[in-house]
Formats: sequence, structure tokens, C-alpha cells
Amino acid sequence: MELIQKAKQIKESSYELLAASTYTKNEALKAIANQINEDRKIILEANQLDVEFAHKNSKSSSFIDRLTLNEARINDIIDGVNQVVCLEDPVGKVIDSWDKEQLQFKKISVPIGVIGIIYEARPNVSVDAACLCLKSGNACFLRGSKDTIHSNIALVETMKRALSKANLNTNCIQLLEDTSREIALEFMKLNQYLDLLIPRGSASLIKHCVENASVPIIETGSGNCHVYVDDKANFDKAIAIIINAKTQRVSVCNACESVLIHKDILTQFLPLLVTELKKHNVIIHACSECVQIDSKLLLASEEDYACEYLGLEISIKSISDVKHAITHINTYHTMHSDVIVSEDENHINLFSLLVDSACVYVNASTRFSDGNEFGFGAEIGISTQKIHARGPMGLNELTSYKYIISGDGTIRK
Repeated sequence: MELIQKAKQIKESSYELLAASTYTKNEALKAIANQINEDRKIILEANQLDVEFAHKNSKSSSFIDRLTLNEARINDIIDGVNQVVCLEDPVGKVIDSWDKEQLQFKKISVPIGVIGIIYEARPNVSVDAACLCLKSGNACFLRGSKDTIHSNIALVETMKRALSKANLNTNCIQLLEDTSREIALEFMKLNQYLDLLIPRGSASLIKHCVENASVPIIETGSGNCHVYVDDKANFDKAIAIIINAKTQRVSVCNACESVLIHKDILTQFLPLLVTELKKHNVIIHACSECVQIDSKLLLASEEDYACEYLGLEISIKSISDVKHAITHINTYHTMHSDVIVSEDENHINLFSLLVDSACVYVNASTRFSDGNEFGFGAEIGISTQKIHARGPMGLNELTSYKYIISGDGTIRK
């Protein structure tokens, strides 16, 4: 009952959003930012219930980190909303225009319609997704997990209060409060009401959605991100990049999970890297060549090279050359974000051309794979597929287009 009722309401509201001006949408977003600030105590209290539930169920520290809100993260959420206000409205742009015979053609950007978001332990996604959808003229149907239900309810109620103050239909943001697996499966098949489904979370969630959804879907998220240290690498740059990419925040999809080291520098570089990783208590799974150099390292299995640890663990492998690195990455990665550290332009160009990832970095950390860092504002997700969006998805990726064809009593002969 809840699913279909809310689906009907949000579909109807999506048509109202089509007529909303940029000013109206921005005022609603400002109201959301202000309301979150006013309601922060309510939100944090609700989030604490979810955190306590996670502790009782022995969830991992990285899971609890993703789940937890605090004053700083509330401020980050508010900042993200305000950044979306400042972004250009992607709707109504004339993408192309031309005349043919007696007709005038215009190709214009339009909202996708109703976007369903299915996600796990990140309550900030509720606001990020809803506000990006709102700015791009899309209604947003949220389905979080039972682990974040109290936080999500509080955040959505806050946003609805703000929409009411801004005189926008409050049904354009909906939360499915039934978190059962059965209802989630029905949610993925709401073709009559949902125009697009975007899952955000673990590899298993994304796989589940891909295998079961009948609604068009964009794959996002899971990141087995690599750093390849070339034989022409600057060691100081390489160490700094790996430590940042691995340890700055371990529970996110743009954290480094695998390091590849050119065999010609292995004996010099590996001890330096191991020393720094151990300072951060990182568990190291390494190939036999690396274990011969440092017997205290754990011998890596085939699964380690494909693993998204989301914790203080990493795999390290010796690589014969840049072509070997490219082959390894294209075999084991998740098409998310991969790095080459090198001063050799030929190696850099080859790596950049042939590594089949949404984001390829040259002498920079994978941690920049983020909508805000790209200048998009809060992102809806990081697409690891190729159609229709790839990489951090901002406002433009939440639009489609249609053709307006004008004539003057024109008929086809």
C-alpha cells in the first residue's frame, strides 16, 4: 500500500516540477539548507538510534563510519545543498537547433522524470540525491536500508517541511519506509512510475539491482581502485598519493585498494611504502615477489586483487611494465578510478588511453573522484558504466532531452 500510494503521488508531482522555474527550485533548496540547520538536533538524535543499532548488531567500524552523522557532517550536507543552489540549471537548454525545409527543430534538455535511489548506510545520500534531483527538475523516490531508517525519516521530514515553506509539492521527495527485501524487489520493478533507478552502496547491492530491476538502471559505486607506480615515478609523489588514497577515508568507493609496482623499482620502493602503510595500521596482501623482499607481508590470493576492502587493507603486486599494469587493471578493476604515478609522458599517454575506467588520474589521488571535487556540487553517484553517464554524476547527467518541431500548417508530402 505504501509503495504504490507514494509512487502515484510522486509521479503526479513530477509533472508539477516540469513547470518549476530556476528561482522556485533554488528557493526550495535554500529552504532545505535552512531547515536542516534548524533541525540538526532532531537529525542527530535520530542518527544516534541508527548508530546504536549498528553497534548492537556488530557492524564493522567502516560501516559505522559511513552511517554516522555529526556536527561537521551536517555542515557538509548543508554546504552541499548551498553549492547546488549556485550551479547552473541544466533544464531547458537548447542543445542544438536547425532548419529543414519548412520546419524548425530544437533539441532541449529536460528532466528524466522520477528517479528512484536505492542505497545503504549513508544518510547524507538522502539529501544529496533529493537536492540534485530537485535542481534538475526530477522527483526523487528514496529507498534506504533498515540500518539508516531513523536518520532517513528525519532528513526527509525536514526536507518536506522546507518544500512546504517554499510552496512546492512535498510529494516530489518521497521515502519508502518499508525496508523489507520483498518491497525492495517491487520497488525495482515500478516501470509505470520510475523512469530511472540508481543504486548506491556495496557491490552486492548493485549486483542485486542489476539482476532484478526492470526499471532502467545506472550502475554506480563499487571501486577496486588502483595506483600503478611506474619505473619512472617520483617516489615522494607515489608515497603521498597512495597514503592519501588508502587512508584518508577507508570506507569510500574512491579509496585505493590495490597498488602495482614496476619490478625494476620494487626493491627500493616497496620497503618505503610498507613503512608508511604500517604507520596507518594497513594490512598488506602481497604477491610472492613482494613477500620475498618482506616476509612479514601476507601472501595475496587471486581474490585479493579484485577485492574492494573498504577498510585498512590493501593488495600489492609486482608488475613487469606499463602494458602489464594496464592489462592487470582492466582485468581486476571495477571501471571506477585508477592512477599512474610517472614522469614518462609516453607511459602516461598509453595508460590514460587504454585503462578502461571512468576516471584515470595522472600523479593524483583517487580521492578526487567526487562530484564536489569535480565542481558538480553534491553527486548522485559515480557511474561505472558507459551509457548514459560515466564518472561522478552531477546535474547534467540527470537530464534527458526532447525535440520541439515547429511549422506553419506544415504537412509531409
